Amino acid sequence: MDDGPLREEPPLERDVLRASPALARLAAGAWWRTAQWTVVTSMRTTTRLLRAAANGESPADVVADLREYVRRTLGVTTENGGPDGDPMDEETYETATDALRERGAELLRRSADVTDEEPAHPAYDRILDQLHPDEGRILRLLALEGPQPSVDVRGAKEGLPITTQLVAPGLSMIGAQAGCRHLDRVPAYLNNLYRLGLVWFSREPLEDPLRYQVLEAQPDVLAALRRAGRGRKTVRRTIHLTPFGEDFCRVCLPLEADAERP
Repeated sequence: MDDGPLREEPPLERDVLRASPALARLAAGAWWRTAQWTVVTSMRTTTRLLRAAANGESPADVVADLREYVRRTLGVTTENGGPDGDPMDEETYETATDALRERGAELLRRSADVTDEEPAHPAYDRILDQLHPDEGRILRLLALEGPQPSVDVRGAKEGLPITTQLVAPGLSMIGAQAGCRHLDRVPAYLNNLYRLGLVWFSREPLEDPLRYQVLEAQPDVLAALRRAGRGRKTVRRTIHLTPFGEDFCRVCLPLEADAERP
């Protein structure tokens, strides 16, 4: 029986069928490059964070470095591009680069001028605008009394008696001793001071164990130990000024005994 002439495939369908292997290869290549970029970026981020923790770098510096790496990888040359993230044009980029280079050259010229005297670090003025009055009290305490003790409270994990988990980190008496008005905000105060590079949380304990015994008898530490339950313990730490923070306090804060009087 004659079924009539065979139906020919439309030209568009033939072109799609012929291009299918090439499209599959392109899709596979794009997937592989994306996966490779993700793995490399993840490894770089982990390595950068570990190195920063070992060197005591500020978290703000780490975030800025990682942001710059991602921008370079994606080809974005400025944070202030258009709404679509388009990189700045070559002329604008060169102008911005020249301006930055000129500022750097001026900085080096001033460093070679023995008659040029800077009264303080240029960042101090901006830092003062970002401090709460209670944070000023904490800085003054650290500048006058030196490093302060803190403890982490840890407890045994359920089903894993050998390992412990963090129950309460960074407990201290620094807020009460500094005379802070808002003791519940002290953890936020310390985080801000750390962000600004003024304080550092050391893993090394103070030499005087008596200071930790007094801290471990405080109500908030005892409450954390009760919550920790079985296998509870305290890990002794220290809160102290960084060298940058020491200079900031020396230059910007009145450290005399009657400094708080109006």
